[in-house]
Amino acid sequence: MIWSSISVVITAYLIGAIPSAYIAGRLLKGVDIREVGDRNVGAVNAFRELGARAGIAVGIIDVGKGATALLIAEALGVPLPALLLTGLAAVAGHNWPIFLKFRGGRGEATTVGVLLTLMPREMLIVFGIAAVPFLISRNVILTSVFLFVPLPLVAWLLGASGALIAYCIALPCLVGFTHYITTRHLPAQVNERGISSKC
Repeated sequence: MIWSSISVVITAYLIGAIPSAYIAGRLLKGVDIREVGDRNVGAVNAFRELGARAGIAVGIIDVGKGATALLIAEALGVPLPALLLTGLAAVAGHNWPIFLKFRGGRGEATTVGVLLTLMPREMLIVFGIAAVPFLISRNVILTSVFLFVPLPLVAWLLGASGALIAYCIALPCLVGFTHYITTRHLPAQVNERGISSKC
């Protein structure tokens, strides 16, 4: 079982490391997504720089990366610690992909895919909560706050284990940390345009 767990964690990292936004940028416009907009290899930057259809497609793929990694781990019946590491590995792969010299995205969509597979009831509830600010503001960062902040409380109310509650706090914190370290050195004009994250 230990080798199955190690294998699935490595596989999850490689799945997460598939740079969908970078591939879309090269195929659709011949651009390096890391050099345009807010320079993030993610769905929001793809939406702004490559168009709505490309951005939505990238977002779906990135969510799918997290979900696929978890589904593989669940199919193999790995224990809970390995399952949680699998989700973390998928997000880490997206954020620090080996295929792009470890310069990737922020992991929000992949985190959504992981948590949606791991905690579907809880995530559907917070999706309903987050839909309101998204429809009003179209601001992805604000929506993320309403998506991830209530999640531990919802998980607790629905009787999730302490490990899962801690996990649904830790994984979004990784997203926030990555967001901070990838945006703090951006030029002011890019920061103003890109990090508002309005679609």
